[in-house]
Amino acid sequence: MVSVVGEQPKPRLSVLDLVALSEGMTAGEAIAHTVRAAQIAEEHEYARFWVAEHHNSESLASSATTLLMGHIAGHTERIRVGSGGIMLPNHSALHVAEELGTLEAIYPGRIEAGLGRAPGTDPMTARELGRASSLVDDVLSQVTSLQNYLDSPDERPLVIAHPGITSHVPLFMLGSSINGAAMAAQLDLPFVFASHFAPFQMGPAIASYRERATHPYVMAAANVLVCDTQEEAEFQISTLRQMFAGIVTNSRGKLAPPVHNLKDKLDPQVWQHIENSLEMTFIGTADAVVEQLQEFAHRYKLDEIITVTYAYDPHVRFNSIAALGKAWKALS
Repeated sequence: MVSVVGEQPKPRLSVLDLVALSEGMTAGEAIAHTVRAAQIAEEHEYARFWVAEHHNSESLASSATTLLMGHIAGHTERIRVGSGGIMLPNHSALHVAEELGTLEAIYPGRIEAGLGRAPGTDPMTARELGRASSLVDDVLSQVTSLQNYLDSPDERPLVIAHPGITSHVPLFMLGSSINGAAMAAQLDLPFVFASHFAPFQMGPAIASYRERATHPYVMAAANVLVCDTQEEAEFQISTLRQMFAGIVTNSRGKLAPPVHNLKDKLDPQVWQHIENSLEMTFIGTADAVVEQLQEFAHRYKLDEIITVTYAYDPHVRFNSIAALGKAWKALS
């Protein structure tokens, strides 16, 4: 297979997982499937495996993010495990530092954290979580505090994160806007763009970040599904589109089985909203998806792509991760 990205180095490939539940599936089963997905990602040399923080969602079992990170790290050997992300409005910086530091002490050199500026839930649930301030100055202060807690200070602070202090757990800044890019640049952290569901400001945000960051590193998310044929991929991706239809119409639920001709079953405005939100979705055979991802990386000069794969049948997800990893590794 020949690379189409010219002189640009091949981007790294990673996985973001939301521990999604299909209809009829328990949370325990979904977590077990996520662990298996992480093992497959490790087998096929993906760079990292992240889990996202979401609350008040019966379709996602990823509310206790650091617990999941520890469980996944305990069932893998080499792959880096992190958050995509820990939503800072829900937590104190000290608590996050202690949890990350504890994980780093157990799994040295394998733990990292993507940090989010939003609560990852609805306003009512955010209030129940007890913090829920997403003001820019507050989040900036939290990230700075977290960095300090994980750093190696010249003198012993009055309050330390232990474990945590001197651990230097790598941090990343998540975002889906120019404002998120500005914060990542100001903090000089790697920037992770949430293009898998909010691609609308992607180009300007990444350009702004690269102009302002001292040590820029750009990762972007993409929905990916690899199947044996294009037709099968088109069929299986209807599960993701049904999930987004539920978000648009406020009728959310667990992942539904794939269906044929979904477009004909939906209101045209709902379908258009889905298509706009899922613009960065790449499906088909392994070779076809690799070519699409190469073009995606070249267009935005990405250092890394973090893939998101939803499938009603977990084995469809497993096979997709494995097939893409094998094809990506074969790139020259």
